[in-house]
Amino acid sequence: MVDRVFTNCEVRPLSDEDPASAVAVTDGTITAVGDPDELSTAGAETVDCRDGVLLPGFIDAHTHLEIVGRRAVEADLAGADGPDDCIDRLLAADDGEGWLLGFGYDESDWDGDRLQAATLDRASTERPVAAAREDLHTVSVNHAALDVLDLPDNGVRTEDGAPTGVLVEEAAEAVFDAIAPDYTQTREYLLAAQEVALSEGITAVHDMVRQSHAPRVYRDLDSKDALSLRVRLNYWADHLDAVRELGLVTNHGSDRVQTGAIKTYIDGSLGAGTARLRDPYADSDSVGEWRTDPDALQELVAAVDDAGLQFAAHAIGDAAIDALLSTIESVDAADERHRVEHAEILTGDLVERLAASPLVVSAQPNFHRWAAPGGLYDERLGERRALTNRFRDLADAGAQLAFGSDCMPLSPLYGVQQAVTAPEPSQRLTVDEALRAYTHGGAYAGFDEDRMGTVTPGSVADFAVLSASPWDVPDGDISDITVSLTVSDGEVVFDSGD
Repeated sequence: MVDRVFTNCEVRPLSDEDPASAVAVTDGTITAVGDPDELSTAGAETVDCRDGVLLPGFIDAHTHLEIVGRRAVEADLAGADGPDDCIDRLLAADDGEGWLLGFGYDESDWDGDRLQAATLDRASTERPVAAAREDLHTVSVNHAALDVLDLPDNGVRTEDGAPTGVLVEEAAEAVFDAIAPDYTQTREYLLAAQEVALSEGITAVHDMVRQSHAPRVYRDLDSKDALSLRVRLNYWADHLDAVRELGLVTNHGSDRVQTGAIKTYIDGSLGAGTARLRDPYADSDSVGEWRTDPDALQELVAAVDDAGLQFAAHAIGDAAIDALLSTIESVDAADERHRVEHAEILTGDLVERLAASPLVVSAQPNFHRWAAPGGLYDERLGERRALTNRFRDLADAGAQLAFGSDCMPLSPLYGVQQAVTAPEPSQRLTVDEALRAYTHGGAYAGFDEDRMGTVTPGSVADFAVLSASPWDVPDGDISDITVSLTVSDGEVVFDSGD
């Protein structure tokens, strides 16, 4: 017997099936898709989708929900127009205790100003202050923070021999270690992030868990039926020994919380100038950094693969992507669906090699925002700007694309808009292709293509109901579409009308 039927909508299955106008659900599973008068729905509850467009729930294949929650609870610096705006936002969020924290600033559009220690001293000279750049590879701190942090030799930017307060890579990691939340704080952050995700139509995430409390929090929320998202836990590489000791393998877990991949950094970011390139940056003599050098990478991939675990490698620069491909090509690992995260700079033969490899390309169309002429990538890369985020070329070559946000911002519709309006017209995807990368693509990356990612009988009843059709609005207006309903296991977990 059908429990619930979703009607008054245009159903877009994002499969080979034609559009429909109703979906029947029983025990959290889709049982039929069609027209209302064709479905056997006697006694079922009817959910009015308010003339919206019903899609599979979005799957964010690369995100950091703790950071999303921190932005909701601490100072949100996303969109700040300069250091003064950052200071104002930090002061507005000041609760008078401990570290004063802000997340998500992006100085690429500022007039040459950087967020440095002297600036952050205006927020406080007594308490440590830290502001994380949007890519999480750079953290700016005040002098009080410099005094209390145990910083490594690498990653501390200096001027005339003195620290500027700008920390990158290993030094930035030292800040994240110092401000790591306890169990209670982590729970607060993840619950806040869940609300944000559901409001964006996201029903599943692949969370890159940096700190050790998040897996326990997720599992506790699951046991208390307080988790509406489906979560794949991608553990940092320094958790590998613990994961193996516990006997965890990829896909182990419950219907809601499962073990995903072991993740590492091969290189840094373009914003920090630390992504590893084959040739020097356009604005410096540097070729970036190895976070994991090729020899260590070979050992790590072999260890992860032997443990029956998926591997996910952050690789942005062409040298880093080349190193990962060479490693994967030398390891018999076709069954584990290993992943390359970001894969931004695709010079030479890298597109064809990625398509021929078993790697899933877990990419972020949001990053197109920095690739316009005169933007950050133009400054960092020069002519190589045109070789970033080559989604059209990857799709045409047959690569498996999965889209995520990296929480920059946490908005699938923003990512879809960026994918269909790419700065390089030759790299634009269609609306269908972009939406499938944010649904079926994420499902495939998480071994879930048989249970989610499309609106088809037998799949879980996870939906996003949009207020307008992405196919019917101008491409540049897709991100303005709102989410009317988010449905998980057939239950409405977000309603814009509430």
